[in-house]
Amino acid sequence: MSSTVVAIDGPSASGKSSTAVAVAEGLGFRHLDSGALYRGLTLVAIRAGLPSPYDEGDILRAAEEVGLELRPVLGSFQVVLEASGEILAEELRTADVTARVSEVAALPAIRDWVNRHLRSAAVSGGAVVVDGRDIGSVVFPEAELKVFLTASPAARAQRRLVQRGDQVDQTWLTAETDALAARDRADSSRAVAPLIQAPDAVLLDTSEMGFVEQVDRIVALARERGITPGP
Repeated sequence: MSSTVVAIDGPSASGKSSTAVAVAEGLGFRHLDSGALYRGLTLVAIRAGLPSPYDEGDILRAAEEVGLELRPVLGSFQVVLEASGEILAEELRTADVTARVSEVAALPAIRDWVNRHLRSAAVSGGAVVVDGRDIGSVVFPEAELKVFLTASPAARAQRRLVQRGDQVDQTWLTAETDALAARDRADSSRAVAPLIQAPDAVLLDTSEMGFVEQVDRIVALARERGITPGP
């Protein structure tokens, strides 16, 4: 079975995940969250009591023992532990997992494992919208549509403050803007899976766009290329 892939990449706080969910719904595709697998592996490492700095082989062995997999469901994929039948959801978003997932995701063998599972999930899902930082450049270089979703650091900072319920004043805004700009530099220069725009990706700057507008734009791009099963 072949798969149809819409890849959405972009920097931190660019709204990739929420946009990808809405685009998948608009197209009638499944949303494939690349970050969920990294979080799943991190949770497995924590539950197994593995020490930091992590050994990638130990994490992957622990993941195989519990049968960490992606299972297609209506509109998305579940992260499951096949050995016990446990479906992971809220467990993936705990503060402990969030604090450790970047270290786990930086390991080359971990990224290779996740990429293989994402590709397999895309085949089982048939048509997917995938978000991340190297989806169009590394994971799905043959994706039918690649979008690089971005916005100015200031625009992303304001959105993140609003999302967190923090005070949006100039002091907070400046601090968050500087933090995101630093994260951009780090993500773009890291040795493993750097944040880059694929040469054939459509650049979509949403600094002056509302959420509905950016989703509609991506859905329209997909339909223009004839890659949606919708009407």
